[in-house]
Amino acid sequence: MNIRLILNLLLATIVLAAISVWMGQQSYAWLPPQAAAESKMVDDLFSFLVALGSFIFFGVTGAIIYSILFHRASKYDYSDGPPIEGNVTLEIVWTAIPILLVFWIAGISYQTYERMATHGPMEIVHLHVPGMEEAYAVAIEDTIDPDESIEVRARQWAWEFRYPDGVTSTELHLPVNQRVHLNLISEDVIHGFYVPAFRLKQDIIPDRTIDFEFTPVREGRYRLRDSQYSGTYFATMQTDVVVESEDAYESWLADASGHPPAESFNQAADEYYQASQKSVIPGWKTIAPAPAPIVNYPTSIKDSQS
Repeated sequence: MNIRLILNLLLATIVLAAISVWMGQQSYAWLPPQAAAESKMVDDLFSFLVALGSFIFFGVTGAIIYSILFHRASKYDYSDGPPIEGNVTLEIVWTAIPILLVFWIAGISYQTYERMATHGPMEIVHLHVPGMEEAYAVAIEDTIDPDESIEVRARQWAWEFRYPDGVTSTELHLPVNQRVHLNLISEDVIHGFYVPAFRLKQDIIPDRTIDFEFTPVREGRYRLRDSQYSGTYFATMQTDVVVESEDAYESWLADASGHPPAESFNQAADEYYQASQKSVIPGWKTIAPAPAPIVNYPTSIKDSQS
């Protein structure tokens, strides 16, 4: 291999790496705002995978285009190409590179989820890796009261949140920059606690209380969705997550505690009632929604979108 070819390959690799890093940086704009400490780590991992995938994609595509343009067989040339079988060096290279990439991706992914320290049903298998940098999410954990937790009850098709002081709501309020501890409970089937802005998703299994922790870091109103198909109206099982300052959170708790419990609006029950009033009833059966939650702070879809 001559020097000129080596320099050309080196230059092509540098240009390819620069393009791949740029693609990785662009990937941050493809995702919702980072509203939790864990979302920063997930986005960094996603950016790394986009950059690595771009390097492989553009590298393979460029090699194919180069071969088609500059190494095409001449007309009436039906001879065989250079033999590949038996080339030990080539076989070692194309076997070792994918293996190393898999181990690299696995290592980076494991470190990310270890640093997130997101407690869930698998927290007992989290292992500490010596020398690993402490996570941002873990650093915030010192500011919270571990005795306080919010109970999250999921049913077909409504969310209900119960706070330690007895306040209940169909809208989840959280203080910013404080570690949040949730007890996830399903009253019927498998549901999924999923807030895209937090980059966190946790399945909720019936007959099991799941401890779940994370740290919201950006004030605002975000959307909580059911990530699992839980029946006909599972798409209506949405509500807002309000991340606010400590003072606003305490003020909201005090205000909500003064409200007498009332039935909240339930979109699934509303749609089910409207469908039952139609003159033509479809031939298939539908599960009736669970009764609407009776809470201190009921909200409606219209209120949450205003």
